[in-house]
Order: sequence, then C-alpha cells, then structure tokens
Amino acid sequence: MGNFGKNNSMHSNWGSACSDSDWGMGNDSRFGHDSKFKKSCNVCKSQDASACNCNFRAPARQLAAPLNSDCVLVNSVVGSKAVQKVAETTLPFTAFAPVIPPGSTIRTVSVVPNLAGITRNTTIIRDKVVNIGLIPVTVTVTFTAPGTTTPVLTATLATSLPFQEHTDFPGACPEDMVVEPPLTIEGIFAQPGVPVIGPTGLVTANAILVKIVLRTTITVTRQVIVDPNGGICDVNERRCETTTTPTTNTLPAP
Repeated sequence: MGNFGKNNSMHSNWGSACSDSDWGMGNDSRFGHDSKFKKSCNVCKSQDASACNCNFRAPARQLAAPLNSDCVLVNSVVGSKAVQKVAETTLPFTAFAPVIPPGSTIRTVSVVPNLAGITRNTTIIRDKVVNIGLIPVTVTVTFTAPGTTTPVLTATLATSLPFQEHTDFPGACPEDMVVEPPLTIEGIFAQPGVPVIGPTGLVTANAILVKIVLRTTITVTRQVIVDPNGGICDVNERRCETTTTPTTNTLPAP
C-alpha cells in the first residue's frame, strides 16, 4: 500500500496519525468545525485523550484439546512430622592417617560434615517411612603419644557416617509419595576411648565414637480425585491392600 498522506514522520503506509488541520495544512477532513474533537490524538497535542481510546482485544485462546471432566487431581496430605535421624560410627585409631598409636591421649576431635554430599534413600512400607543414608565427614584428631605430653600431633580421616530411621505414619501406603527437605544438623558429638575389636580379636579402647544428630520434616502425600461437590476418591483404591510377602527393598549404593 502506498503512502496516503504527506511526507512527514506522522504519516505511514497506513495513513496519517493526525489530520491536515493538525499539521496546520487546512481543515480537518474527518471532523467538522462543530465537532468537539478538535485534534485526533495526543501526538497532535490533543486535550481530549478519549480520541485515542482504541480498545484493542486479544484473540480468544483455544485449548489444545477440550476437557471432558470437571474433576481435578490433587495431592492429599496423609501426614507430616518433624523427625530426627542419627548418623554414627566407631572409628579405630588405625583408620586415621597417620595411625594413632594405641594408648595415645586424645586432645581434641573436630568433625566437619559435608551437607552437600549427603545421600539418602527413602521408601514407604505400610504405616512407615524408612530412610537410610550416608553423610560425609572429615575427622581431625590431635593427640600425644603414650607416656608423653609433647609434641601434639594431628591425624585425619575422611569417611561417611551411616544413618537410618523408620518413622510411623498410620495410613501411609507403598504407592504414596514422600516430600523431605534438606537435612539440618542439630548436634555433633565425639567420644574417644570407646571399645573396639582389634585385628587380633582383642577388645581395646583405641577408638573414637562419632555421632551427628540430623533433623528434617517428612510429609507423605497421596494423589486423589476431587469432584465439583468436594467428593474425594483415591486414584488407586487398592494401594493399601496387604500381601502375604513382606516388602523387600535393595537400595542403590551412594
């Protein structure tokens, strides 16, 4: 389409945004002298903004496929509990580098956990949530050799502490889902001098017990169908049926 108006910045291939009289070029071809619309729009210094009320309307959006049900699928909460988990293990003196000599005096024990490296496996059996995992730690021990007070030596060990917990959830079924936020640490404990069985089978006190108390919240949810009247039915009405064979799970390695 060609240019319908004069060659100026307010003319386009779609016509002028302003009338000739707006540019000082004669009478307004669109409005009479008695018209209350003396100018066509704000770009022409109009005092009446209503002249530019375009009222554009977006086209109606079409669904890819029409819905044939007025029911909705939602996650119903079976239960939610704050729980604690305990990660602990006994570390013999021989596990450290350098090896802590038997009978050494332990001065300090520092345990630094790696929360970002936690691995856990969670599964549901009837009325219970079972959680098993590992938390990586670095243990640093300062000690003095037997019969001396100096020098103070340092030994370290990088390992993982196992933790496990089973939480009672009445009504939970194997096909339910578990929501569990990241674990937080409530306390770290270390106790040297605990009994350990040595390589020859002799029980000695040349070991350190390390314990970490973890905390989280476990929420069990279940998919259900809700009708327009608020009626609820389970997606799988047989999910909680008992069997004669106990549930056995082999969890993946960390």
